[in-house]
Amino acid sequence: MGINPKQEKFLKEIQAEILEFFELNDYRSYSVNQIHKAFAIRDRKTKEIYSDAVDKLAQENRIIRQSDGNYRFDSESFQVKGRVDHVNSRFAFILTEGEGKDIWVATADLMFAKDGDTVLVQARRPSEKKKNDRPEGEVVEILERRSPELVGVIQVTPHYAFLIPDSKKIYEDIYVPRTETMAANHLDKVIVEVTRWASAGKKAEGRVVKVLGKAGENDTEMHSILAEFGLPYDFPEEVELAAEDIPTTISKDEIKKRKDFRKVLTFTIDPVDAKDFDDAISYQILANGHTEIGVHIADVSHYVKPGSVLDQEAYRRATSVYLVDRVVPMLPEKLSNGLCSLRPNEDKCTFSAVFELDKKGKIVKEWFGRTLIHSDRRFAYEDAQVLIEHEGPSEDPYEPVIKDLNRIAKTFRDARFKHGSVNFDSTELRFLLDEDGKPIAVYPRERKDAHKLIEEFMLLANKKVAEYVHELKQTDPRNTMVYRIHDAPDPEKLRVFSSFAKKFGYQVTTEPKQVSQSFNALMENIQGKAEENVLQSLAVRTMSKAKYSTDAIGHFGLAFPFYSHFTSPIRRYPDVMTHRLLQHYLDGGEAKDRSPIEIQCKHSSDREKLASEAERASIKYKQVEYMSLHEPQVFDGIITGVTEFGIFVEIGDTSCEGLVRMVDLNDDFYDLDKENYRIVGKSNGRVFTFGDAVKVKVRDTNLAKRTIDLEMVGMRSGTGFNNNRSRKRESPRGNRVVPKGKERRRNTGRR
Repeated sequence: MGINPKQEKFLKEIQAEILEFFELNDYRSYSVNQIHKAFAIRDRKTKEIYSDAVDKLAQENRIIRQSDGNYRFDSESFQVKGRVDHVNSRFAFILTEGEGKDIWVATADLMFAKDGDTVLVQARRPSEKKKNDRPEGEVVEILERRSPELVGVIQVTPHYAFLIPDSKKIYEDIYVPRTETMAANHLDKVIVEVTRWASAGKKAEGRVVKVLGKAGENDTEMHSILAEFGLPYDFPEEVELAAEDIPTTISKDEIKKRKDFRKVLTFTIDPVDAKDFDDAISYQILANGHTEIGVHIADVSHYVKPGSVLDQEAYRRATSVYLVDRVVPMLPEKLSNGLCSLRPNEDKCTFSAVFELDKKGKIVKEWFGRTLIHSDRRFAYEDAQVLIEHEGPSEDPYEPVIKDLNRIAKTFRDARFKHGSVNFDSTELRFLLDEDGKPIAVYPRERKDAHKLIEEFMLLANKKVAEYVHELKQTDPRNTMVYRIHDAPDPEKLRVFSSFAKKFGYQVTTEPKQVSQSFNALMENIQGKAEENVLQSLAVRTMSKAKYSTDAIGHFGLAFPFYSHFTSPIRRYPDVMTHRLLQHYLDGGEAKDRSPIEIQCKHSSDREKLASEAERASIKYKQVEYMSLHEPQVFDGIITGVTEFGIFVEIGDTSCEGLVRMVDLNDDFYDLDKENYRIVGKSNGRVFTFGDAVKVKVRDTNLAKRTIDLEMVGMRSGTGFNNNRSRKRESPRGNRVVPKGKERRRNTGRR
């Protein structure tokens, strides 16, 4: 008979007490009798319980049983909480979020935990001889499941069904009783709720809770990607109704509370297909000859009140999600595309950062507060770029304004780089889709001056808002703010990347104070070269991840000591939080409690990460779909990774990445030269290494797994693969780091 939950809890408490005792007395060992005496235990039954607890701790390797029968604390062993990253079917890493190195765990030691679950791990520190190695361990408790729902393709038989999960990191099928399929058809995409997790000798079992549709159809696949990452794609009815109840007119009382900018020249610059315009720029020359520039942001906090149904839903989502073919907004359409969108020729409530600049471009005055604007014109980036590039007499009255703003933006940009800002000007990947959502073209969208103009003024507003609130700390050090923080690169990652770049002939310093300048020099040197995308992607991944926090540790990538997110409240919940806090302090409010705001920051960072993963998954799906339509074609590519099972190749401007499997290189047997980051033919000495220019064609595509298998046709020189001469290199240029697909982002100061 098993023990009940109360008994189990009691035993764990005893184990914790004993472990704490050993940890406090880690300089000596104890017999079981000495432990009984230490805890003043005299009755036989309690002695048995404590003896069992000691034995259990030894079995779990949390204390060590010596040859003399005594026990001592295992100083090399420790327990840590983390999240499972099940990288392949053989093992996983437990990500410990700043508590030390990630922990390697064999799949057999996961206790059937799945990717994304939060677990408790018993781990051992690496020995001194292997101090650079990761610690290894085993899961001792599953603390929290990521989600009971999984999305995938259902395979239906006459007597039962099973789900094949879409996630590449879930390696087991889920059994579904025939009565729990919701009449899903064979090979439909469905969402299954796990009703019983896997255990020794038993598969996980679940039931279908939603049928998404036929696999392969565009809407089905996009919905399944959202479901895979636990992201919603429609609003609850009560949220839509709450949005519909908001008045569309601005009351006279509200107008009186705001600074009126309606007569000041104001316009928006956004992507041509944008529907939500959350930022606008105003421009005027003052009587003293100075220039006044206003950065006006949709006042979402005016409409979305704390604790309301709309606020709860916005917080739950925390961000809009940008898939290849759609936007899943944080706010209902009436707000995101209507009331809060700064559309032309409409009065709008805004929250503004207004700057007065002298003739040298120096900021001499700043003001923050709620405003009223009336946008005079809506520009697409392409429209603004035409005015920037136009030469000769101007016929458009906005041309001198946009040119002057571009001039000012460039001075801000130059100053930013001079002070250590890192220049990662990544190319945005775009898809041209037909009416069924199938990709008929893939192309990079270049970021020109019009994009950078808007970005600089958004960066300025974000920086100045953060500085303003932080300066208030001189009055009250407890003032809490939402900061966008970005730590310096991890020294080990930086060392690996520096070594990697050296294979291409580039120098990247590991000196902390020179990293920014070194990265900028690298970005300039690789511009337009075959290795540009690869090295740029790896450089970005070397950097720490930006996140939200109440700790003002600064933004390394931008070289700003204080930075916040103020400029996109339609699509980011932290911006709404920033607006509320800023107004609270402008009104003279007392310091806000930090703890609940830090929890909101952590939640927002987590949701942002999920949204980014979903965006990348949708891009990868469309890349695979696009390549499936071009299987006979030969493509130019560059080798982006080598492993024991094959060669990864990135294809031209499409940035689609596929795998040439080792078994398909049939002209020779190839070995992985791990030390030199290459594979080498045993007989012919042919070398394939990172950065090589090659020609490939598509061998097979798997939309369900979002993978592309490639066939090697030849080297970029044009000679056939089977006729290539041997190439032996003493200084290869490669490494086994596989970049992910490019992110689709709107580049308007949203770092």
